[in-house]
Amino acid sequence: MKDDENIDGMYSRFQTLVSGLQILKKSYVSFDHANKILRSISARWRPEVTAIEEVKDLNTLSVEDLISYLKCHEIGLNEHEPARKPKPIALKSKGKSSQALKAELMGN
Repeated sequence: MKDDENIDGMYSRFQTLVSGLQILKKSYVSFDHANKILRSISARWRPEVTAIEEVKDLNTLSVEDLISYLKCHEIGLNEHEPARKPKPIALKSKGKSSQALKAELMGN
């Protein structure tokens, strides 16, 4: 999972990979899919991954249920994160430099 990627985007990419593997006659059980998703989650999700591994039986956890848990957690993360403000852009002045202005104000 990419750091700036959401769960839907990650799951969409995962489904594309799984479909490609099925075409190549490679198939995995749901347990393998859930484990691969949990291993691919970015570091900021580690606490939730640990909680899921501790509470849920990964042998019986469906991929759809796992994605539902992760989406619910994502909603909570997004509600608690402060809105990211765009970085201000500083433009170069074509006038006098700050040192020249400072010297002018000081009477030098």
